[in-house]
Amino acid sequence: MNKIGIIGGGVMGAGVAQSFAQYKFKVILVDISNDILQKTKGEITRNIKLYKLCNSKENLDDIDIILSRIEFTTDYNELKDCSIIVENASENFDIKKEIYRRIDTICNENSIFLANTSCISITKIASLTERPDKVIGAHFMNPVPMKKTIEVIKGYYTSESTIEETKKIAFKIEKRCILVNDLPGFVSNRISHLFMNEAAYVVQDQVGTPEQVDDIFRDCYGHKMGPLETADLIGLDTVVKSLDVLYESYRDPKFRCCPLLRKMVDAKLYGRKTGKGFYKYNIY
Repeated sequence: MNKIGIIGGGVMGAGVAQSFAQYKFKVILVDISNDILQKTKGEITRNIKLYKLCNSKENLDDIDIILSRIEFTTDYNELKDCSIIVENASENFDIKKEIYRRIDTICNENSIFLANTSCISITKIASLTERPDKVIGAHFMNPVPMKKTIEVIKGYYTSESTIEETKKIAFKIEKRCILVNDLPGFVSNRISHLFMNEAAYVVQDQVGTPEQVDDIFRDCYGHKMGPLETADLIGLDTVVKSLDVLYESYRDPKFRCCPLLRKMVDAKLYGRKTGKGFYKYNIY
């Protein structure tokens, strides 16, 4: 089996690991503590059950078999033989800086680094390595196992062979790639975060409730989810960090984070992962 390295056991990392494991890849999932990894394993277990429920016609392996393909570890050295690394760390450049400099010395020279970042420039991330031609953006969408398309971002030095290898690996997990060029936020988040931020302003200004805002986007525009439901799904902490990256990158006031979002993050109302954001959720 091809060996895939996954860095970060949060919502996105868990989803990416699950997707590769379901397609019979050997996965090495790295995070900073065993407590986090245990939570990640529980999250993946619940999500596989949900996936099976929603895709009952698929001939999917048993949960224990899928989980057996994932090695949960805090040791970065376990990534040394991985042909592909997918990095899903927090949207914080200082954290990413430490990670990329570390894996650049551990992984073999042919390993490709896929940056699953929301907004940070791929060219900037690639500058942290001695292999900028092998660094590419791979913005998986949440929930990863359910979404069939990846926003792929070409950095300044990303090679054609890296692009082709990324398309091949995506094809093996039945995902289509849409290739775009590199500027902070790319296509998806440069636009979607404006929606989410302005929706938060609408609620803050008491123009409408979260339910009314999302109903309008679902029923009037045909969106599957409204902007505030989407923000809760992503995590309001991640949304705020991404808006900060966009504002810092462009210095455009349209990306200035809504004070209500900051207040909610300060109160640890992150959305689905904490059980409460703009809506309430059952958490296990």
